[in-house]
Amino acid sequence: MIDLKLIEQLTNAWGVSGNENQVRQIIRKQIEKNVDDIRVDAMGNLIAFKKAKSSKLKAMKVMIAGHMDEVGLMVTSIDKAGYLKFDKVGGIDNRVLLAKRVLVGKDRTPGVIGVKPIHMLYRKGEHKKVSSHEDLFIDIGASSQEEAQRSVNPGDYVMFDTPCEDWGRLIKAKAFDDRIGCYMMIELLKKRYSFDLYAAFTTQEEVGLRGGRVAAYRHLPDMAFILEGTPAGDFPQSQVKDVSRTPALGKGPVITVMDRTVFCDKGLVKLLTDTAKANRIPVQIKRPGTGGTDAGRIHMTKEGVKTVVLAIPSRYIHSPVCLISKRDVAAGMKLMEETFKKIR
Repeated sequence: MIDLKLIEQLTNAWGVSGNENQVRQIIRKQIEKNVDDIRVDAMGNLIAFKKAKSSKLKAMKVMIAGHMDEVGLMVTSIDKAGYLKFDKVGGIDNRVLLAKRVLVGKDRTPGVIGVKPIHMLYRKGEHKKVSSHEDLFIDIGASSQEEAQRSVNPGDYVMFDTPCEDWGRLIKAKAFDDRIGCYMMIELLKKRYSFDLYAAFTTQEEVGLRGGRVAAYRHLPDMAFILEGTPAGDFPQSQVKDVSRTPALGKGPVITVMDRTVFCDKGLVKLLTDTAKANRIPVQIKRPGTGGTDAGRIHMTKEGVKTVVLAIPSRYIHSPVCLISKRDVAAGMKLMEETFKKIR
């Protein structure tokens, strides 16, 4: 069974890149009773350790990793009328920003990303182009700069106001990239395995894989499994066939062979695919050459780490609203559990 309350707690949490503290606190509370050691490094990565079942022989070291941060915005200035200018934190398409509800600063001040109504656009032909985020602003209802500064300041983070909802077959929320990977890691830490397990909940992945760069350095695992969210493509498109229209929701977790940051270890890719076949677990293969994850940094740690990526497909990823399939999450968990049984 999937713990929907925990997924809700994780996805609703405040965690734009560089501001992962609330997510880290939630995770720490969930895992502390199930691990032998927890540390937070200088980058803010939360690293948990769980010893192997037997300590008679030198155990293999396996790492699972998923990032805590999400895409979002940051206040850059406040004008005299009390409107907030902002910049993007992470990869966000300007098209998904228009008129979205947001929460600003530590007090979570409600706001809306302002955009001109259609009535004011036709005269200049502005309706034919997408507004840059530099032309937009956040309206928190303030009437002056002084009033706005009572609750927000430049440098404050801005999070999309998207509560998690159970849609039956699907789940709607923000930040499935990569809170769903964090959720899977929390569940995997409930069991003990034949190897030493390190769980790295990393920071600042969305702004350059920064936390992942140092996450594996201290312990140098023998292999690493990156648990991620990945774009789904099963939505209406033009009649021209687009090979990027994969994966799809409900057809299983996604295995990466190669993306822009890593060639995944062939042996680990085979281990996942063979395990899936043996246990009749549906899986999909990610279109090679697209995207990137913490695997891009972890696999280059010291002498190198054998690394593979397993991801849950998400519609409308890197936007205020994402959808995932409960079936894919359950299949992903089953695949990781069965795979871990084969590692000695």
